Amino acid sequence: MTYSSMRIDCEGGLARLTFIEPARGNPIDGTFCAEFCDVANTLSSDPSVRAVLVTAEGKNFSFGGDISMFLKDLDNLPAQIRRWTADLHVGIARMQRMDAPIVAAVHGICAGGMAGMIAGADIIVAETSTRFVAAYAGIGYCCDAGSSVMLSRRMGLSRARKYLLLNETLDAQTALAVGLVDEVVATDALVARAEAIAQQLAAGPTIAYGEIRRLLVSAASEPLDSQLEREAQALARVAGTADAREGLTAFGEKRLAQFTGQ
Repeated sequence: MTYSSMRIDCEGGLARLTFIEPARGNPIDGTFCAEFCDVANTLSSDPSVRAVLVTAEGKNFSFGGDISMFLKDLDNLPAQIRRWTADLHVGIARMQRMDAPIVAAVHGICAGGMAGMIAGADIIVAETSTRFVAAYAGIGYCCDAGSSVMLSRRMGLSRARKYLLLNETLDAQTALAVGLVDEVVATDALVARAEAIAQQLAAGPTIAYGEIRRLLVSAASEPLDSQLEREAQALARVAGTADAREGLTAFGEKRLAQFTGQ
């Protein structure tokens, strides 16, 4: 498929998702929402995808929602938002449920809904000049794109609340300190470092990764006995996979496991 707001390339188990409208600041608009939903459907249903690397072209990662688009028809904006989020939120949910882990390489400004979306990545690498801008309250809006969930998971509820209500801008080191990002690297090392992490994950036990991802999500809402049962059932499912058999065999033979994602 050919898209106007993003590009997807898959090779060797690694899917590279790149936002490709740098002149517009890689905005979230109706086209982006529809295309992201389609990409998420494709990636989440493709068993050959074992990791996803998200990057963006241009000086900034994304300015978030397209304000110029909002201003074109303010009277009909509530209905437009319902249509756009119908696509965007389905796409976000499906990316969160898939087995393949997500790595994001973030640079420049990452604002609004894009900051919330990217917070849902499993590993986030930022370069030293990255800025995460809350943005919503500054224009009189509340949050979307999973921001309330993803930011709370990463920073904790109280820190996410402060970030959103006070419309904060977090520099890279502050984002690292509060858990919004996992690593901060020099600008010229950003893509290489994120690629290395993504390649490592793409060579790993994909089904086990998926179970870990979903267990960490349910841990926040399930009672202890229910979560323990989820863990037991997930572990039993993983124990029957080829990768689990290979992992145990390799350990016994004192060699590195060669996982296939099966």
